Amino acid sequence: MSEGRFGIGLSLDEDPVKAAEEAAGAARGGLAGAAATLVVVFASPDLCADAEGLLEAIHRILAPEHLLGCMGEAIVGGGREVEGGSALAVWAAHLPGAELFPFRLVARPVDEGLGVLGWPDTVEDDARGGAPIILLADPFTFPADGLLTQLNAEGRRHVVVGGMASGGRRPGEHRLFADREVMSEGAVGLALRGVRVRTIVSQGCAPIGPEMVVTDSDGPMIRELAGVPAVQKLEEIIEALTPEERELASHGLLAGVVIDENQPDYERGDFLVRGLHGGDRASGALMVGDHVRVGQTLRFHVRDADSADEDLRLALREARGDLGGRTPGGALVFTCNGRGRHMFAEADHDAIAIAEELGDIPAAGLFCNGEVGPVGGKNFLHGFTATMALFTVEPDGATQ
Repeated sequence: MSEGRFGIGLSLDEDPVKAAEEAAGAARGGLAGAAATLVVVFASPDLCADAEGLLEAIHRILAPEHLLGCMGEAIVGGGREVEGGSALAVWAAHLPGAELFPFRLVARPVDEGLGVLGWPDTVEDDARGGAPIILLADPFTFPADGLLTQLNAEGRRHVVVGGMASGGRRPGEHRLFADREVMSEGAVGLALRGVRVRTIVSQGCAPIGPEMVVTDSDGPMIRELAGVPAVQKLEEIIEALTPEERELASHGLLAGVVIDENQPDYERGDFLVRGLHGGDRASGALMVGDHVRVGQTLRFHVRDADSADEDLRLALREARGDLGGRTPGGALVFTCNGRGRHMFAEADHDAIAIAEELGDIPAAGLFCNGEVGPVGGKNFLHGFTATMALFTVEPDGATQ
């Protein structure tokens, strides 16, 4: 089997075709003459004015078997995060022995609400085979959270990672790329069979206070924690915090709920973190940004630049440790548009952390309107999160 290879190109040229030629040419260099099995493209809004010409130039230079991509308000590539101006990242992979199954999804009204059309039979037939899926979607026209909820409920083993396009302000302004086609609604994606992909999810939080069992709840309303009215329990926890923790909590608390409780101890990555949307002192209930079941374990979390940096680096180191003798080959990065210089004092934070923890691997991505990734064996739509698809190379050089 031939060696798996990865390449990345980043262009800041303001002309879409010239940017495509520059970035695709650099990505081709990383493949060292091997054919491009998959090309993933992330483009700033201004370059999407001629998205068709941009894609045509990439096809002319790389001739990929499959191409996927979308628009992003900020672009990650070549160890940088370009948060202003024109930017195009072209990521290319030669994946020997892999089978890729592309799809395009749209949401249409049905009796109960919205139905998703376009889910391919090849992916449906492999519903319990666990093939990883890359998903890119328009936040205005595609119910990604609804699709993920359905996949979770049906017990499918697919791991889904990706993000929501960004840079547009209303329906019809975002662009999604599928081979040579440019779409302004729905979602694009592909399932990968015969490819080893390690997903990484960093929710950018630090836990505070004790773990507690939810003893009374109704959907997103938590009435009791450990047998005590939830608001009262929260006040007790805040009172017991250190001054430093109390300062962090004053800037906003989050609720972390364990998804997979079939383990003796819970680590940071075991909690699905959701916003805490206030409480009712009269009833003692707290409102959380997700449905919570009685019996689930909850722990409060805080988020700031330091905790986000630590959480990302811990997640990257854990992923590196899980590789065994395999080598990181390349990565697709989906980071929140609330991160970057909105959260960190320095530019290029997530891109630099990836390079420092995983090595100088070809990595490309975008700042998203929502990030997709698994927690506790189920797939969720997140916010303020960095998720990644890390492609690995076997010790003998073959991707698996």
